[in-house]
Amino acid sequence: MEHKVPEFEWLGIHFDASALMMIGITTVIVLILAIAGARKASVTNPSKLQNFMEWAIEFVEGIIGSTIGSKHGKGFIALGLTLIMYIFIGNMLGLPFSIVTEDHVSWWKSPTADIAVTGALTVIVIVLSHFLGITRNTKHYFAHYFEFKGAMLILHLIEVVSKPLTLAFRLYGNIYAGEIMISVIMGLGAVGIVPLVAWQGFSVFVGAIQAFVFTMLTMVYISQTLIHEEKH
Repeated sequence: MEHKVPEFEWLGIHFDASALMMIGITTVIVLILAIAGARKASVTNPSKLQNFMEWAIEFVEGIIGSTIGSKHGKGFIALGLTLIMYIFIGNMLGLPFSIVTEDHVSWWKSPTADIAVTGALTVIVIVLSHFLGITRNTKHYFAHYFEFKGAMLILHLIEVVSKPLTLAFRLYGNIYAGEIMISVIMGLGAVGIVPLVAWQGFSVFVGAIQAFVFTMLTMVYISQTLIHEEKH
């Protein structure tokens, strides 16, 4: 059965209360992990959480090094770490359980299973990448658009528009489809226990991959607006 979302209206705009709640929960979890990992950091006796955070930072540095490069990418480590942690944790929240009231209103889900959330993340990424290109690489950023003529310019503009669409729908589609499958398997009762465990394990893998892909593509888009001069 299809679940409804709890909505409220403010200034004539309809808001999904469950999505806002899950965004807040994801944010709090990321903040707690970051603060706990950095608190009482030790060089000689690091905690397990500190070791994990250091590994995550090195992983993000690897992503940035392969896309933007170490010369331009140092300032984007915090952005990459925030994105990959936020998206991964958001992807995971809908896996363990769901909260659905008697009137079939869904309150607990992955925030990334909402196209409005993935769309907002994508808008932030795209606006940031173009802002950096305009402010830090002005000459080459605008000159890039004059390289294309006629039909090629139209195709290039279509590519520019399609980037945010594919980025948002890829993340949303994978996480939403995963939660739908979990709901279907749970409807099988006891027969679905083994498939449910297997599917949740697969969903963890998919959630991790999607967090990696979103972060990687973010750095690719930033590199495309920042380092035109090096490619020329």
